Amino acid sequence: MKTPRTLFAGLLALAGLALLAPATTARAQQEILNTSYDISRELFADVNKEFVPYWKNKTGQDVTVKQSHAGSSKQARSILEGLQADVVTFNTFTDVQLLADKSFVAKDWTEKFPYSASPFYSVHSILVRAGNPKGIKDWDDLARPGVTIVQVNPKLGGNGRYAVLAYYAYGLHANNGDHDKARAFLKAVLANVVVFESGGRSATTTFTDREIGDVLVNFESETLSLSSGDSSKFQAVTPSVSVLSEFPVAVVDKVANKRGTAALAKGYLDFLYTPEAQEVIARNFYRPRDEAVAARHVAQLQPVKALEVGPVFGGWEKAAKDFFANGALVDTLLKEIAAGK
Repeated sequence: MKTPRTLFAGLLALAGLALLAPATTARAQQEILNTSYDISRELFADVNKEFVPYWKNKTGQDVTVKQSHAGSSKQARSILEGLQADVVTFNTFTDVQLLADKSFVAKDWTEKFPYSASPFYSVHSILVRAGNPKGIKDWDDLARPGVTIVQVNPKLGGNGRYAVLAYYAYGLHANNGDHDKARAFLKAVLANVVVFESGGRSATTTFTDREIGDVLVNFESETLSLSSGDSSKFQAVTPSVSVLSEFPVAVVDKVANKRGTAALAKGYLDFLYTPEAQEVIARNFYRPRDEAVAARHVAQLQPVKALEVGPVFGGWEKAAKDFFANGALVDTLLKEIAAGK
């Protein structure tokens, strides 16, 4: 027969187990939020399917990776306004640097991961309708009268900024470095833009579903995925010259340290450099850093002349100031176009 003291001790033990159970579960299960650019939904959904079992096998921990997608500049502002992102996977350095300047991300964030914290890259490309009715072969065709373009607003997202820099870089390349002629070329192309969308996926929807425009300018990953398959209604045109589009990543230390997810957040970004993740990246039509993986996908990711932002434009900080700041070149040209000058 159990005495009251024995029963009391047993109840205490059970209570202790009950108290310990939630704590053990909390330690075993974690969740992070990957805040990314607009057209990376499918890419990171595929990455996450590989990462969750990889992390379980490595650490014994069950994890969930949630995703948030919008224009990269909008995402950066959302984090500053309170979005609890553990990691960012953006499409321009300036958007990560904004977070670093506000102490959300480490000041030396480009040194935290290989390739200046850019695990993969791309170029900007052109998508036209099947049969290429306007005969688009290169960037110069986008300046022709009567050609209509859909792209991302360069004031709202890195996708649009890369497009503008690609136009200007082509103008320089085609005119022996003449900046006046490159400016005139950029103006002619921008004059043909009929829709400046807020993000890459909304630009795609406008072109494919709403059937607006002769040309969609977007990351190569988007144009190749839309043009793949024999029955596609679209075809991709790879320009002769483009700008190297890098995809910087960082741990949002201010959030991850507070939430206790810093190790998981770093592990997630480290995973992007593994052969398994690089293969997923290539299958989604991005260009992997892993040379062996890249060699297996050379048929779909053909070599292209990709100019770097640093040598051509003096780096992202200068490019942002010269082209995209309030009152800079893009604003000036759009005002001239609106005024009919």
